[in-house]
Amino acid sequence: MAKGEGAESGSAAGLLPTGILQAGERPAQVKEPKKKQQLSICNKLCYAVGGAPYQVTGCALGFFLQIYLLDVAQVNPFYASIILFVGRAWDAFTDPLVGFFISKSSWTRLGRLMPWIIFSTPLAIIAYFLIWFVPDFPQVQFLWYLLFYCLFETLVTCFHVPYSALTMFISTEQSERDSATAYRMTVEVLGTVLGTAIQGQIVGQADTPCLQDSNGSSVASEDANLTHSTNLLRETQNAYLLAAGVIASIYVVCAVILVLGVREQREPYEAQQAEPMSFFRGLRLVMSHGPYVKLIAGFLFTSLAFMLVEGNFALFCTYTLGFRNEFQNLLLAIMVSATLTIPIWQWFLTRFGKKTAVYIGISSAVPFLILVALIESNLIVTYVVAVAAGVSVAAAFLLPWSMLPDVIDDFHLKQPHSHGTEPIFFSFYVFFTKFASGVSLGISTLSLDFAGYRNRGCSQPAGVKFTLKMLVTMAPIVLILLGLLLFKLYPIDEEKRRQNKKALQALREEASSSGCSDTDSTELASIL
Repeated sequence: MAKGEGAESGSAAGLLPTGILQAGERPAQVKEPKKKQQLSICNKLCYAVGGAPYQVTGCALGFFLQIYLLDVAQVNPFYASIILFVGRAWDAFTDPLVGFFISKSSWTRLGRLMPWIIFSTPLAIIAYFLIWFVPDFPQVQFLWYLLFYCLFETLVTCFHVPYSALTMFISTEQSERDSATAYRMTVEVLGTVLGTAIQGQIVGQADTPCLQDSNGSSVASEDANLTHSTNLLRETQNAYLLAAGVIASIYVVCAVILVLGVREQREPYEAQQAEPMSFFRGLRLVMSHGPYVKLIAGFLFTSLAFMLVEGNFALFCTYTLGFRNEFQNLLLAIMVSATLTIPIWQWFLTRFGKKTAVYIGISSAVPFLILVALIESNLIVTYVVAVAAGVSVAAAFLLPWSMLPDVIDDFHLKQPHSHGTEPIFFSFYVFFTKFASGVSLGISTLSLDFAGYRNRGCSQPAGVKFTLKMLVTMAPIVLILLGLLLFKLYPIDEEKRRQNKKALQALREEASSSGCSDTDSTELASIL
């Protein structure tokens, strides 16, 4: 064992730049072995709870905003497609902008990331609530929803980008970060369950009205139906506002727990740097890092597949499958299944490796999407497919955030003096996925407009039903297969991860011993 450990340390040291090793050539000192920096379960839970606000609000918007704009706010499908596309595209562009400003932020008593989370929270919940409010003036609806959707996405980005980068600052131990990430993914999927349950069940209690085709009915009966429909519509609008208020309260509670329960920690070698790297130089280095480019390319396609399903699922269940009163329960089945299987995927990736988990986990959705495309509408089969799809959703949730820290560790070894780049890694990953999501939602809603979508219709033309089936089944299958092909190029396997871990540990010990030596010299000089 001793011989093996020595050989591994030697190979790890060989990965370090020679300048760092030479800087560490000092008289040998007797040091106590450094204890592993372990996080308590309470720390991990407080960190994990911080991921819930983004997922609760994102789930409600992702699953329900499209059908809300079309059938409740009664926005024209063409304008709805613009709102969805511009909102997501703007959200994507704000990620690197916020990442830029975070990289310029200095460390405070609260840390470098926490102030962003604290100050964005109250404004974000106000903007979120106003998204679900229907103004009394139809002519301003388009600008109203576009403005508050973009404003909320900006503010939630100011929360989520620093929170995502916080992964690298809760511990220097790779195993502890992976464990905290598993806690986070479990809570985030629970957040989607909460978002689905709150939004779906509250809104589901209201009977969203639909308009039947008028086939020779009298004017009096049409007027009576219109009055009744208007009252039901007002009840549905109030239900959306109630759901928004409950979700906004959850947002605040989770943000408070995160701020009170988590403390940022600086890397020892980062603290020794005199000046942070400029944003544009850091961006150039990050975007030229091969493993990062290959990782985001693969997850770009797989994330896009699941976002297409998410954005069109409510309409697909309502009009193509004919389950108008069941879609919120189907969503809940997917998210509960995903929540229960997150721990299983965490065990699987530690036992068999993250790349293997990607191939098996994400590809498992393909057979069930094919089944939905081929079978006739059947509620029992649809529930079975929903539960099975949740298993794949869990893998899609967990794996990107578990693999990004590995890429950042690899980058730190190749660029040991390039620090402060963590927000760039996380923000540009989110940028690409959100921008692609905006394109997909805009195109899918525009496709429904071209297919002849009718606002508040009790049924839709055959072309709309077929378009929804393609958007929820065949298009995601193609995107998943493309993403898995790109993952073949991703170079960081389990052996590479172990080498990087040992090399980084040597780098940290070198930085710590250097700091200790400098402190000892200062104390000796003061005594003399």
